[in-house]
Amino acid sequence: MSAKRSLILHGGSPGPWERTGGASPEAPKRLNVTEFFLILYRWRFSFYLYVFTYGVRFLKKTPWLWNTRHCWYNYPYQPLTTDLHYYYILELSFYWSLMFSQFTDIKRKDFGIMFLHHLVSIFLITFSYVNNMARVGTLVLCLHDSADALLEAAKMANYAKFQKMCDLLFLMFAMVFITTRLGIFPLWVLNTTLFESWEIVGPYPSWWVFNLLLLLVQGLNCFWSYLIVKIACKAVSRGKAGKWNPLHVSKDDRSDIESSSDDEDSEPPGKNPHTGTTTNGTSGTNGYLLTGSCSMDD
Repeated sequence: MSAKRSLILHGGSPGPWERTGGASPEAPKRLNVTEFFLILYRWRFSFYLYVFTYGVRFLKKTPWLWNTRHCWYNYPYQPLTTDLHYYYILELSFYWSLMFSQFTDIKRKDFGIMFLHHLVSIFLITFSYVNNMARVGTLVLCLHDSADALLEAAKMANYAKFQKMCDLLFLMFAMVFITTRLGIFPLWVLNTTLFESWEIVGPYPSWWVFNLLLLLVQGLNCFWSYLIVKIACKAVSRGKAGKWNPLHVSKDDRSDIESSSDDEDSEPPGKNPHTGTTTNGTSGTNGYLLTGSCSMDD
């Protein structure tokens, strides 16, 4: 079609490919599922790494990191510094983003427990900020951010098919998660919120609410630690037959890896539907498990 005829038929100026006589440009390439989740986990990894580094740099200059009793001296007349305010607003805004994005993300089996976690986190951050419990709040935030970057890194390695790196990162994540949330958090943070605060300032209405929320968070930590140990046990038992993928197995429990990644990597219908054998002789959609991919309903 000539540029003149195009102008007459469509009532507008000819396209650039018609003026030059070239072919019509192709539509932009659609982002596949693996690329999408790699970008998502890269963003979350960057945030968790930044906010944890910021928290450590901020807390190492504060006296309450080295002596938690300083969290309650002169309470509630403690100054709110610019760095502390920035730290709180940064964390609160991120948890609000997780709250909203959960409704647009792939529906996972742990939707309810994650929704409860986000609600408790947002309310706890807001409540501690309003009641000027920000000093101990920074300890809680930094401690809970310590393992998250490792999990996001393990997810990226899983999608990129770097299996050995994924295994190592998951093992590091499990060790840091269980150590910080089942060891350091109750022995260090809950000790100061329950006992040192009672001794220095005494109980008051906000004290009960704050500690109740912290105990609820600890209950969630115990639940997720149980799932992590369960995932590791499954991975080791399945690894006796071949390679194991902790994040792939975790779909049965906490559903960290979305089912769409397997759908994308699997063979299209009509092409050898009864076999999932890869070129290296292993079975399964991604070649990690010798016994085949895991079911979401196990």
